[in-house]
Amino acid sequence: MDGFIIIEDILLILLTSIPIIFIFKKIKLPSIIGFLITGVLIGPYGLGLIKSLHEFEVMAEIGVILLLFTIGLEVSYSHLMKIKKLLIVAGGTQVGITVLLASVLFYLFGIPANEAFFLGMLFSLSSTAVVLKLLSDRGELEAPQGKISLGILIFQDLMIVPMFLVLPIISADSSMGFGGLAIQIFLSFGALALLIILARYLMPKILFQIAALRLNDAFTIGIILLILGTAYITHSVGLSFALGAFIAGLILAESDFNTQIISDILPLKDAFNAIFFVSVGLLLDLQYLAENPVIVIATTASVIVLKCLIIFLIVIFIKYPVRIAIVTGVGLAQVGEFSFILARAGLNYNLLNDEYYKIFLAAAIFTMMLTPFMIRLANAVTKHDKTGKGKRKKSDEAKDLKDHVIIAGYGLNGKNVSRVLRETGIKYIVVEMNPDTVKIEKKNNENIIYGDISKHEVMHIAGIENAKVLVFAISDPKITRRGLKLATKINPSIYTVVRTRYVSEIEDLRKIGADVVIPEEFETSLEIFKKVLQHYHLPMNIIMKQTGILRSESYKLLRDESKQIDSYVHFDEILAEGLTETYFVNEDNLNKGRHLSDINLRNATNATIIAIVRDGKILSNPSGKEKICVHDTLVITGNHLQVDKAISLLNGDDL
Repeated sequence: MDGFIIIEDILLILLTSIPIIFIFKKIKLPSIIGFLITGVLIGPYGLGLIKSLHEFEVMAEIGVILLLFTIGLEVSYSHLMKIKKLLIVAGGTQVGITVLLASVLFYLFGIPANEAFFLGMLFSLSSTAVVLKLLSDRGELEAPQGKISLGILIFQDLMIVPMFLVLPIISADSSMGFGGLAIQIFLSFGALALLIILARYLMPKILFQIAALRLNDAFTIGIILLILGTAYITHSVGLSFALGAFIAGLILAESDFNTQIISDILPLKDAFNAIFFVSVGLLLDLQYLAENPVIVIATTASVIVLKCLIIFLIVIFIKYPVRIAIVTGVGLAQVGEFSFILARAGLNYNLLNDEYYKIFLAAAIFTMMLTPFMIRLANAVTKHDKTGKGKRKKSDEAKDLKDHVIIAGYGLNGKNVSRVLRETGIKYIVVEMNPDTVKIEKKNNENIIYGDISKHEVMHIAGIENAKVLVFAISDPKITRRGLKLATKINPSIYTVVRTRYVSEIEDLRKIGADVVIPEEFETSLEIFKKVLQHYHLPMNIIMKQTGILRSESYKLLRDESKQIDSYVHFDEILAEGLTETYFVNEDNLNKGRHLSDINLRNATNATIIAIVRDGKILSNPSGKEKICVHDTLVITGNHLQVDKAISLLNGDDL
């Protein structure tokens, strides 16, 4: 049973995660801090509820992979190209200066040069997981501090490769020369460039074929395969797993499927990220901290001050305001998760003794814990402009939409609704699950996105919070139910119109929150009913009244065969009453050019032509000498039977 202890540990983490998320939301603090504290408390150096750390390293790695993938989805490759100057200038300067200054400071404290240089590398890296999650939650990835932070963090992640490769050279028993190091770095980055090129070409095509299967399970599995597959390839060429996942996210961000990808991956990412941050907290040795509080606090403070100062000066140098420099410097002042991996590798090369390792772990964890507080404080002190703060950005198709219509499904019904809305100038967005349809209609400039309307993230990206109407034009009752529940929960005031094939669905859909339910078979019956009444020349207001009666109370009159139809108007009475009907004379009418007296309509049918509308003018009570002209409209009066006979006579039918 010892082999299943990992399940017990995971259960413990998940059980503690839920109350942590609740508590920290109440006190308005990021849940990251709670997860780190939880790890410290339940770990081997705390209460000892979790003793084994190796299994969590794998799950923590998956958490970082999923986090970097979703961040890549938000950023996109084209966006990254726009900040390449920040990436190279700000990122390169930050890593170079931090490594150099930290190495000198450690050397002055009596640490050997090679070990001091290694410590400088460790402290030069910031936490991509922590910083990007905080920026994403605050909606600041597009803000200046978000762009600068992203550029620096990506450069740091790229520097992991040469940092790992340089370890054998700076170790005491080094056997690799600089020539071998240069070759390895060249091969690793060459493989990375090749991977990006292939991924940009192949990934969208592969994903399109998977989406074409129209199976949710296949789509989700395919996405996970692409994420882990790309991550594994980058790891195989000496890069990190997370960097490969980030590249996959960048590329897929520009596909038509990014909305659905985010929806499918977010739950997995959140669960594994909780495990990652808890696993970081597990590493903190509380006993060593209690015995050496001064050195830990001093190291933590020194790292924060040094990194914050360096980044502040760099941001000022590249001509950004002081406010942006302070917020960015504070945000990147912690130690990164890749530093933990690099530190373990350094232990194998004797670049870090046990005591230094414990100091490093404690300082790194405390800098992570303090980051959310420092960012909040920096924003408060600098009176940071919080416009743009919020949830995940909407898709380009949903930008600037308000009081719009969301159409779920782009079949015949959805297409007709969108056409009418377009003609009337009402804004709308279509959510469709058929990748072929999305691809084709986007080329036709249709406002359409790919996604499952029953997923929260898809609804958010479609702008459900600001939408006025939601039309379910799909034929999947399960997705319709889930989507309807979710929509009315997010936006209780939204007006929902639901199409269904099944009569049994009507009451349930109304209870869930549908304002209008349109069953196809009953609407077909109503169309037949209207056509029959029109053929008998009933007034349109009577026809509309009868169809309204049938639609009222969810078609109960049609659904209940025992229901009496006393509420109907008596048609025999209507038919006995008089009515007025119009008759248009087209170009091939047999009566064109004839006088009214020649037709002798009153004697033949007892109906009377009381007026002729010609060229927009009305000729009242025309005499028998009046000729019938092409494009005349004859106004005929009589009862239903008489009018029917008159129209038949004018058509040339035998009476």
